Amino acid sequence: MINKEIAKDLLSIEAVFLRPEDPFTWASGIKSPIYCDNRLTLTSPAVRTRIEEALAKTIGNFYPAAEVLMGTSTAGIAHAAIVGHIMNLPMGYVRGSKKDHGRTNRIEGKLIPGQKVVVIEDLISTAGSCCETAEVLREAGANVLGVASIFTYGMKKGFERLAEKNIENHSLSDLDTLVEVAAESGYIKPEDKIKILKFRENPSDTGWME
Repeated sequence: MINKEIAKDLLSIEAVFLRPEDPFTWASGIKSPIYCDNRLTLTSPAVRTRIEEALAKTIGNFYPAAEVLMGTSTAGIAHAAIVGHIMNLPMGYVRGSKKDHGRTNRIEGKLIPGQKVVVIEDLISTAGSCCETAEVLREAGANVLGVASIFTYGMKKGFERLAEKNIENHSLSDLDTLVEVAAESGYIKPEDKIKILKFRENPSDTGWME
């Protein structure tokens, strides 16, 4: 199953760290047992190939009418470019904010109003970046079919935000699968699975650490 293969890949190249005994501290101050940096997938040719081919297959299966791929800034840009090459589709990306010079673009790349677009995202936690990207594209007249992403934490806030914006997402792998694979391989202890998933349910509650 592709979700388990991608989970194994992310763990093998240390794109994902699970450290429930020594939590990471997010910028917000939240203590987290997981850290994910999917930019590292670009530095491993074998993993990169599996991910880009899986994203292309996901788009072909769920969004066969896609005409343009748009990456989130900045992590989704490279993936959108590679998958666009595989699928022979044009790509572009949405900036975090407008340029302060030149044409002051927010959207980079050609986008014709009415075109069917799929957003490419590397990681979904609270879904803020992909939802903002989709909204910018919609305002420009795009028909946003949905999102294709590498990994999702499956956080409640993320699901709620996607539902509120009427945005569909399909991820190659998820936190439930990853902790299962990590426990099976001995990367974490079986009891750590419960802690990590408890964190996911309410990241601001440190009760998972007890």
